Amino acid sequence: MRHSKFQALRPVVNTFPGPKFAYRDSSGFAYIALLVLIIIIGISLGTAGKYWSNVMLREKEEELLYRGDQYRRAIEGYYALRKDYPQNIDDLLRDPRSPTVKRHLRQKFKDPISGEDFVEVRNALTRRIIGVHSPSDKEPLKKGGFPDIYSMQSVTPQIGFPVNYNNFLDKMKYSEWLFVSTAMPVQTQMTRTTNVVSGLTFTRK
Repeated sequence: MRHSKFQALRPVVNTFPGPKFAYRDSSGFAYIALLVLIIIIGISLGTAGKYWSNVMLREKEEELLYRGDQYRRAIEGYYALRKDYPQNIDDLLRDPRSPTVKRHLRQKFKDPISGEDFVEVRNALTRRIIGVHSPSDKEPLKKGGFPDIYSMQSVTPQIGFPVNYNNFLDKMKYSEWLFVSTAMPVQTQMTRTTNVVSGLTFTRK
């Protein structure tokens, strides 16, 4: 049977989504991709922020070691002249015992961790300054690799180090980094008070 050329053609069903549906699908995918990208950027920024925060803190730790050691050296220089320790930090800036201008410390330093003044460490009997330490109770990143003078596991008074000298290894607070003079052994037979540790007293300005 012949088909007429005018016979109605069978309707073709369009199985492909129209532009409207395709647009919705693509926009949904773009939204999810954007969320994933934001999460990745957030994680990256958090990691980078923590990294740079640690870098800055390690620089402050090195500065703390430098400044604390400046105080320790100044106190030892003061002691070396007449075998006594300073009454206050100003004595290190200008030695009152000297007829000429004698400076053991070129300037007062702030604690780089807290931005505050260093806490003075005093001999509990003489009340003279024998060292300083940071007022910060934050936990240090640095737990080892200190200069030999601060990382000695055993202390022997015969070579001039103080008895019960507190080393810096594995300390949990910056305030436990004691920059104490090694000019002579610190007396241990002292009256203990709330703020006295191994014959030392700690004085905040």
